[in-house]
Amino acid sequence: MASRTLSRKAPIGPSPFALPDRRPLPADKFTDSLVTADGSPRAVVALARLETLWLNTGTLCNLACASCYIESSPTNDALAYLSLAEAEQFLDELAQPIEIGFTGGEPFMNPAIVPMLEAALERGHRVLVLTNAMRPMRRHEAALLALRQRFGPALTLRVSIDHHTRAVHEGERGPGSWQPMIEGLRWLSAHHFSLAAAGRALAGEDQDTARAAYAALFAAEGIAIDAADPAALVIFPEMDAGADVPEITEACWGILHKRPADVMCATSRMVVRRKGEGEARVVACTLLPYDPQFDLGATLAEAARPVPLNHPHCARFCVLGGASCSA
Repeated sequence: MASRTLSRKAPIGPSPFALPDRRPLPADKFTDSLVTADGSPRAVVALARLETLWLNTGTLCNLACASCYIESSPTNDALAYLSLAEAEQFLDELAQPIEIGFTGGEPFMNPAIVPMLEAALERGHRVLVLTNAMRPMRRHEAALLALRQRFGPALTLRVSIDHHTRAVHEGERGPGSWQPMIEGLRWLSAHHFSLAAAGRALAGEDQDTARAAYAALFAAEGIAIDAADPAALVIFPEMDAGADVPEITEACWGILHKRPADVMCATSRMVVRRKGEGEARVVACTLLPYDPQFDLGATLAEAARPVPLNHPHCARFCVLGGASCSA
């Protein structure tokens, strides 16, 4: 499959997270998996241990966000619905319980989502579901309550709140997207689900200010999320594949005082089902489902090979941003 751009803008207008004065990415960067533009050896990350297996349920979503990195929308099915049989194929490869993450698109649009959650939980895995907590999730209230009753905190739902203000959130996700999300959060909190939230960094807003504002929002709405806990409220860095960012060389680990083992692809992989392909595939991480150089094989065993950090997201999100999609 050809590499796709991840900078699509939805019809709702420019994203409030876009930086208007960003420098474009030079054409000679991130072109060679072995060396950077200046000829330095490119950083490579080995799979130290598989701690999180992501199952991408498909790119269909009830929203079309202005800067969705995976291009989810009500019409984009570039990643087809993952089936229960396909999910179980990969779950059965796992020798011991780990974290299983469900992402999309909106996972609750996949008709097999509840059986897939049940399959993962029954095998003893911890499950993390990334959702916008809107109508697709609310259609499954009874099933979710049953899963919470059976599996308790082994099931966590992380709700996307792009900002602590309605105006910025709806600037990204579209008019009318705020109140249903808040109501979904209230429902989850009132029924004592293990609950988290995911926000995004806004230019010029520091983490302490953002967390304090999220805390005030949660308190006002009666939502049981500790905004001071970075695991309960994850604030992701800005992601724009077209903006300039340094390439990560082998020397960068020492310069930045970071370890390859701290990068997401050292501990996670993601399963995708691309439209038109005959089988589900394993890719290096949640951020790069379309780029063929990050397609690692049809089994978890095949996908255990090292990953060259040959994409702007590797630098911006993982190494320099220090972020991870896992709990």
